[in-house]
Amino acid sequence: MGRKGTPGPHGEAADADTDGEAEAGQAAAAGAGAQEAEAWPPGAGPGPPLWRLPEELLLLICSYLDSQALGRLGQVSRRLQRFTSRDLLWRPIARACLNSGFTRHGTDLVTNIPVKERVKVSQNWRRGRCRQGTLLKWRRNLMPWMQLEGGCLYLSQAEDIHAYQLCPDGSSLRRRPLAIFSGHEEDVCRFVLASSHVVSGGGDGKIGLHKINGTFSIKFSAHEQEVNCVDCQGGVIVSGSRDRTAKLGQCLHTIQTEDRVWSIAISPLLSSFVTGTACCGHVSPLRIWDLTSGQLMTHLGRDFHRGAGVLDVLYETPSTLLSCGYDTYIRYWDIRTSSQKCVMEWEEPHDSALYCVQSDGNHMLASGSSYYGVVRLWDRRQKGCLHAFSLSSPTSSPVYCLRFSTTHLYAAVASALHVLDFKTP
Repeated sequence: MGRKGTPGPHGEAADADTDGEAEAGQAAAAGAGAQEAEAWPPGAGPGPPLWRLPEELLLLICSYLDSQALGRLGQVSRRLQRFTSRDLLWRPIARACLNSGFTRHGTDLVTNIPVKERVKVSQNWRRGRCRQGTLLKWRRNLMPWMQLEGGCLYLSQAEDIHAYQLCPDGSSLRRRPLAIFSGHEEDVCRFVLASSHVVSGGGDGKIGLHKINGTFSIKFSAHEQEVNCVDCQGGVIVSGSRDRTAKLGQCLHTIQTEDRVWSIAISPLLSSFVTGTACCGHVSPLRIWDLTSGQLMTHLGRDFHRGAGVLDVLYETPSTLLSCGYDTYIRYWDIRTSSQKCVMEWEEPHDSALYCVQSDGNHMLASGSSYYGVVRLWDRRQKGCLHAFSLSSPTSSPVYCLRFSTTHLYAAVASALHVLDFKTP
């Protein structure tokens, strides 16, 4: 990816040239490169003048190269191949790529995979190059939900939640579950992973608490109708229901939402939570509540059309969040700027409801549509969709839930679990 407006291999100008120079300069001053690979002995041995340059100077020179030039330089010799493979040189490039494991603030979320390898795979995400597969099928239509943590994929199937071990290639899983979490009398609607527990909400109006590595499991009544959504952070559970209430904390403090609650999420600061409702009344479908008192703090947006319910909502930072739903838009909110208008929005081009949205914390978004299992990839720096993949043709089904790593995307439709492999397309 190019520097100073030079087109890179993705056909776009890099927007992180200043960051790249700053990072390389700081690393050279601190001698960080010497900790990542073998020492570069200045002036050692015969050969071209390049070999005689100090390591810090060579790092600075390489910091001006884009991914294509850096890769070509590494083909000159084994010595340069090792040198140009350092994470230090690839981090500025990776931060401008799609789904490379870096957040917008530069935090590396996938430290166990070399950065150069992630940049290579990110090109497949941008170009839509992947191999599709089906991991599981079941006989009757469900509304599955899932979570991805490490090498395990947790999938709700009717009244139970199954934990599956993913194979090392990421494109298959071991058919026999590692664990099955039971207890609900009706289908599990949503669940989250919280520390060492699975917290679930079911159609029976109950909330289940299951220990991941153990047999401990309890459930308790929470709502008069199905629990459509649940979240848990810091030991605090919040839930929303079709009965037009949200429940807060262990004492199950009841909040009258005046509308059916479809989605819910706790702020990373554990100070508030947001509810997404059906938008069948006169109130905004997105509202933020105090996590301690349950008092309404603010509502997001205005002039929502009736029925524009919010089906999924997630926080990216304490002050920014994403939402999607029946109005066919992904919306990005920054409450520091305004609570009345979203900062950015992306429209589903076929006017389909959006059931779920996920973010890499940086440039990439992925959404699941309501017809024919369509998964869309978005670059939030652009208005239009990058790529679309249909997973359930010819039978139409929503994508009820999707999750992705830096190499694979997993999507659950009514009768199957699908995978998109971007590592080995």
